[in-house]
Amino acid sequence: MQLIDGKQVAHRIEHDLKKMIETFTRPPGLAFVLVGANPASRTYVHMKKKKCIELRIFSKDKEFPETVSEREVMAHIHDLNADPSIDGILVQLPLPSHISTAHIIEAISPEKDVDGFHPMNVGKMLLGEMNGFLPCTPYGIKLLLSSYKVNVAGKHVVILGRSNIVGKPLAAILIQKAPDCNATITIAHSLTENIKELSRSADILIAALGKAHFVTHDMVKKGAVVIDVGINRLRNILVGDVDFEAVAPLTSFITPVPGGVGPMTIAMLMSNTVLSYERRAI
Repeated sequence: MQLIDGKQVAHRIEHDLKKMIETFTRPPGLAFVLVGANPASRTYVHMKKKKCIELRIFSKDKEFPETVSEREVMAHIHDLNADPSIDGILVQLPLPSHISTAHIIEAISPEKDVDGFHPMNVGKMLLGEMNGFLPCTPYGIKLLLSSYKVNVAGKHVVILGRSNIVGKPLAAILIQKAPDCNATITIAHSLTENIKELSRSADILIAALGKAHFVTHDMVKKGAVVIDVGINRLRNILVGDVDFEAVAPLTSFITPVPGGVGPMTIAMLMSNTVLSYERRAI
């Protein structure tokens, strides 16, 4: 069993980004929009802003109260779309129930959608076009696999979870006829029958359900690669969707929680912001 160290891979990516940024005529700009006082959302935005400071990416943030109208948030996004100092716009999810997530995402200019959630970027991802933005977590998982020379081509990848943030886009990325892709994909979810048997058939098992310790030792075949996307709080500690202690001895590669996929998500957000700067500069 070998541990996939997401911190180390992310550090290498960020080191290269910082060197690139030093050659730019201005710092890339990333805008954060936070609605409400969700503690987890506030923590995620703080972590991302801290990384901006480390890499010398200019960041600006706007916090709205829980009661803000959708129109007011949209107006702020339109201002950011027109701001030449801003290359990327990130609206921290989830949003309050009275605000349409779809409307807000669609309001962001596709050229500044560094989260990769805009329908235009989703369409480009599905078509395998390279001039959009890939969602940060799936993109990070793809780079983790390639960094550790995990062969994906022709392998059976089982993804547990069908979210628009991880499950669906990851399937769309790894199935492409492209380097480090060409996988055979199965997506399982809460209504999937015989999920244990299906998981055991995976050469690469990716857990993105948001259920602590859902993946047990009897769901993993010997020698499989296991990528744990879950972050759950259990008895005051952070754990993944995989029962790490029980599953790890069976695997050839496995990601820890924390320190696996999480650092890559932030690194890819920074990477997409730098990419947006470069495209806009050209």
